[in-house]
Amino acid sequence: MSGGPMSGGPMSGGSVSGGHEPARDIRPLTLTEALDALPKVELHCHVEGTMRPATVVELATRAGLPLPTTDVTELYTYNSLDEFLTVFWLVQSTLTTRDDWARLGYESVLDAAAHGRVYAELFFTPARHLAAGSALGDIVAGLSEGLAAAETETGSVAMLIADVDRAFGPSAGVAMVEDLVRLRRAGAPGVERVLGVGMDSTERGVDPASFADAYRLAARHGLRRTGHQGENSPPTAIATLVDVLGAERVDHGLSLVDDPELMTRFAAERIPLTVCPNSNIRIANAFPALADHPYPAMRAGGLLATLNTDDPALTDLDLGYEYASVATAFDYSFDDMVAIALDGVTASWLPDDDARALRARIHTAADTLRPRLAASPVYPEG
Repeated sequence: MSGGPMSGGPMSGGSVSGGHEPARDIRPLTLTEALDALPKVELHCHVEGTMRPATVVELATRAGLPLPTTDVTELYTYNSLDEFLTVFWLVQSTLTTRDDWARLGYESVLDAAAHGRVYAELFFTPARHLAAGSALGDIVAGLSEGLAAAETETGSVAMLIADVDRAFGPSAGVAMVEDLVRLRRAGAPGVERVLGVGMDSTERGVDPASFADAYRLAARHGLRRTGHQGENSPPTAIATLVDVLGAERVDHGLSLVDDPELMTRFAAERIPLTVCPNSNIRIANAFPALADHPYPAMRAGGLLATLNTDDPALTDLDLGYEYASVATAFDYSFDDMVAIALDGVTASWLPDDDARALRARIHTAADTLRPRLAASPVYPEG
């Protein structure tokens, strides 16, 4: 990556326990402002879905790729999940070099850090690039380079999760995991930042059990496991993801509320869900409005349900907005939202010492922010 300071590896430029905090002041804050400033964790965010539209235009122009429009205000336009995926694939197509991935990682962290994100485990989905002949090692090295540069600049840490793309089938999933294992054995640049594997793309009509070989291979080699399930699939698919594939987390998991027995089990076992309420409405059209989302039922049922943005640039979101809009829609207090932020730490794959340090950081920040909340906060529209 050209430009930007570099660091030697994950967390070397910043720390989940500290980071680059803004200068303290005593001016009153709205709840929206306080939640934007609160240190937050994100566990469900696709790095490709964080790309600035201006960057898409620049990279496409440089690579000679056609775009439906060069108007950055119109580029991310869609009316259904299928149309969204077309836009997402368009974004992916502009990533043609290692430097492109580095730039994506760098800008992604800069933008998220501006809204209080201090730690993230970011998805990247390389299947289309690998099918076109790109090397996984170049993608990982580029992303890690950019993330490290932004970490040095902001103190915000981001690790990686390599997603299997269901659309490419089980054999491609196994091949990706095999490739990742080879990179780990070789100590390839940036591979230490990849914590595990996930699975995304369309859920309908796809049995998650068909990807068991890829997940078993990942488990044998010490990779963590998660997967998208339950946004457009039944509770039985969520159970399969956990019981057959050995997933430690579930991304989305919305249909869990349709199976009270399974929901009780997930609550008892503290199996984390990475929920993206605004994305479920803006991308999947799963609910008419945020107020109709089952997130409060998930929390009330004892589920470890975290808050995340999914594809923030493509949905015009940030993590601060996600927190504030949820607080507004469900009448959550500042302390309710602090508890959700702390659950993000619990659901993360941080080492125990780092997790304890980050919890302490969130508590300290909350204690500083709480007295500054204005009497009549201004909320964003849900």
